[in-house]
Amino acid sequence: MVIAQAPQSHLAGVDFLSARSTPDTTLSPNQQLLPLSARTTATDTLEIGGCDVIDLVEQFGSPLYILDEYTLRAASQQYRHFLATYYPGPSQVLYASKAWSCTAVCAIVASEGLGLDVVSGGELYTALAGGVDPQLIYLHGNNKSLDELRYAIRVGATVIADNWLDLENLVHLAQAHSDRPIRVMLRITPGIECHTHEYIRTGHLDSKFGFDPNQLTDVFQFAKQHPEIQWVGLHAHIGSQIFELNPHMDLADTIVELWVTAKAEGLPMTELNVGGGLGIRYTESDDPPSIEDWCKVIGKGVAEACEVRSLPLPKLLCEPGRSLIGTACVTAYRIGSQKNVPDIRTYISVDGGMSDNPRPITYQSQYRAILANRMGDSATEVVTVAGKHCESGDILLKDAQLPPCQTGDI
Repeated sequence: MVIAQAPQSHLAGVDFLSARSTPDTTLSPNQQLLPLSARTTATDTLEIGGCDVIDLVEQFGSPLYILDEYTLRAASQQYRHFLATYYPGPSQVLYASKAWSCTAVCAIVASEGLGLDVVSGGELYTALAGGVDPQLIYLHGNNKSLDELRYAIRVGATVIADNWLDLENLVHLAQAHSDRPIRVMLRITPGIECHTHEYIRTGHLDSKFGFDPNQLTDVFQFAKQHPEIQWVGLHAHIGSQIFELNPHMDLADTIVELWVTAKAEGLPMTELNVGGGLGIRYTESDDPPSIEDWCKVIGKGVAEACEVRSLPLPKLLCEPGRSLIGTACVTAYRIGSQKNVPDIRTYISVDGGMSDNPRPITYQSQYRAILANRMGDSATEVVTVAGKHCESGDILLKDAQLPPCQTGDI
């Protein structure tokens, strides 16, 4: 992995580009096919962050993840700016680190004022190594180990309780470590459907995550009986790669209504976390809403739901991941062999595949491909881009439109 940066930025230490008080809102990063800094050079090659992709591959090899720092920062700044614009109460943006967890990425988003959500002890360790404030770290997961819970409690992170085992373990740990306050949010399954792949839908009732609505009376009663834990709020997430805004509007009203129920049970909750889920543009046909559109729906939705019920505004949290970093990244491959199957298809093999991108084989994800060393050539051929692994399903792109390809092309 290499981070492509403008010349005045430095990867070593903490001397990153400083956070901007007024973000560039000209383009919404999640609506772009390439990073914001991408351009074609005078020699017809792809440049990202002032770095020629061909030079990067020569220096670091391939497959190579290339992350544009400017795009990641721009997306971070837009989320913070627009959430504060459309939500009159306190707010906090968290980076969903499952989108890409490494110390450099954690350091960048932390320097932009974002917190993180993590789903394992390893991701928690990485976040801390990247300099993230532990008070802005939230531990998720539907099967947390006792060691992971102890780790989160020790460093002062907030735990998202996902199920009854979580609750039982947290009460046990709270009683064993009464000197350490334990902040806990309750994850609920809101029963909201959205149009995305079944593997990344999380808000419908048939989900492995969270407490179902019919369990919440018992959950709230349990929480009320254990004041040794700080029950700080509710969390819900409906899925990812979502292009609709209505499900998020529904979520805003639903989670506020459940917050009312929790408060009526005597739980002094002050935070609501609406997850993330905003989609990004992988191909020309993708048309996701902008970051501003999403923040407007969420911010105004929660504020209006509270106003109707005469409630004080909670602290509003959200957890974008893919829409922060997805379009900041490209992966560079070298083309190797080719195979033409007459009247069926032409296979173009690259030096990576399912090992560096499991999304296509897992849930048929689509991407756009270009030749980074011949940007000006017309895409006149339809090919299938195959990975190198001994697995017939190791296909990165079916029916990709590319210029005539040669061995060694990037």
